[in-house]
Amino acid sequence: MSFTMLDYVVLAAYLIGIASFGIWRGGKQGSARDYFLGKDHIPWWVVCFSIVAAETSTLTFISIPGLAYLTNLNFLQVTIGYLLGRIVVSLIFLPAYFKGELTTAYGFLQTRFGAKTRSFSSLVFLATRTAADGVRLFATAIPLKFVLDIDYPLAIVILAGVALAYTYIGGVRGVIWVDAIQMVVYIGGALIAGIVLIAQDPGGWTGLTRLAMEQGKFSIFNPGFGEGFWSQPYTLLGGLLGGAFLSMASHGTDQLIIQRVLTTKSLRASQKALIGSGVIIILQFALFLVVGLLLYGHYQGATLSGLGLTRADEIFPRFIVEGLPPGVSGFIIAGLFAAALSTLAGSMSSMASSTIMDLYKPYFGSAVTPERELFLARVVTVLWAGLLVGSALFFMNTSQTVVELALSIASFTYGGLLGTFLLGVLFKRPTQEDALGGFIAGILVMVTVISLKLVAWTWFTIIGVAATLIVGVALSALSPKDPQR
Repeated sequence: MSFTMLDYVVLAAYLIGIASFGIWRGGKQGSARDYFLGKDHIPWWVVCFSIVAAETSTLTFISIPGLAYLTNLNFLQVTIGYLLGRIVVSLIFLPAYFKGELTTAYGFLQTRFGAKTRSFSSLVFLATRTAADGVRLFATAIPLKFVLDIDYPLAIVILAGVALAYTYIGGVRGVIWVDAIQMVVYIGGALIAGIVLIAQDPGGWTGLTRLAMEQGKFSIFNPGFGEGFWSQPYTLLGGLLGGAFLSMASHGTDQLIIQRVLTTKSLRASQKALIGSGVIIILQFALFLVVGLLLYGHYQGATLSGLGLTRADEIFPRFIVEGLPPGVSGFIIAGLFAAALSTLAGSMSSMASSTIMDLYKPYFGSAVTPERELFLARVVTVLWAGLLVGSALFFMNTSQTVVELALSIASFTYGGLLGTFLLGVLFKRPTQEDALGGFIAGILVMVTVISLKLVAWTWFTIIGVAATLIVGVALSALSPKDPQR
């Protein structure tokens, strides 16, 4: 069974409809602030759903089932850490953000340390987001390649163009509302796929999962102590700590998420949105991991080469196109594309907001009118869309699962970024020079750790945070004490 004309009709109608909805919900903007933060507050539950869709939509949909197909359920340990990290952010970071009129996460660093720290942090965010979301864009191109039977480069350009269209018009408000709807849609699509897999097997759930059970693939917790402890990404301690610190960095210092949180306009609402997203994340990852194990039973544990595939990320898209009834395939692929487009749209919006608010406006924008500022914001959004396409093409030939690749890239700089924020929140003595010194030290340490492959990716953020804090605190202790501080 393959993609039918009915599937194409469903796909086209759905994408047109959801893009139109995003443009409508976005409304009109009169300034860059409206464009990046929305005119009015957005309900916390909508922001909650949007956070989940923005961080996991494409990668969860196609890569996590492939990861479970190759391994087991140990990744769930990381998701528990994700929830713990969000709780810390809600209690420590968000109160600091809502004390002032912040437009980006890095405005806090200017208040605490100075303009140089804000600018440097923004540049690090932009570099990291370009690489990580280039991987996300490539991940989204995988099912489109199967559906349209086209090459990856063309699929990448098509997706980026569609995402740019309604980001350019609707702004962040439109992006967030589309995200919220699509989270419900693609989770529903995963449930439908799981139900179809079970229904197609003569033995039902028991028959379909027997092989995975026999091979221990339903294992969740892995103590991992002993030889190779630091090189295993999904041990209990590595998963909990690594997930917690990665979530603290991504949801406490990354503009992609903070931009959404700030649209709630109140501390209480932002905390509910962030912690609620952590609970949903655990359930969502569990669902997609189980789908991967169902696929393992469906294909009788066949190897990638035996299935004629080159990467694990292609397993679930192949089943969607070939194993689902006509119309259902189109609906699930439509949900995947729309959710993925929302994620890409959010990336474009967050990078443009950081560029304008953190780099342009503090130095060149004091005399710019709101209308001119809005025009520049849209131009910068287009430029970042082009850079995301280039990044996706660069990562096109990687053999690593895209979810692990994206998380590894993020961990590369997240340690230094989170360490700098913690330096500002937890310590009063460090100055701007101390913070920059610690930040750079954290990045350099991670260059060494990653280049030499000393530990698994789940330890990256922790090591980067530790290096940043140690150097930052040490520098502040060595510098003369300012009597006014």
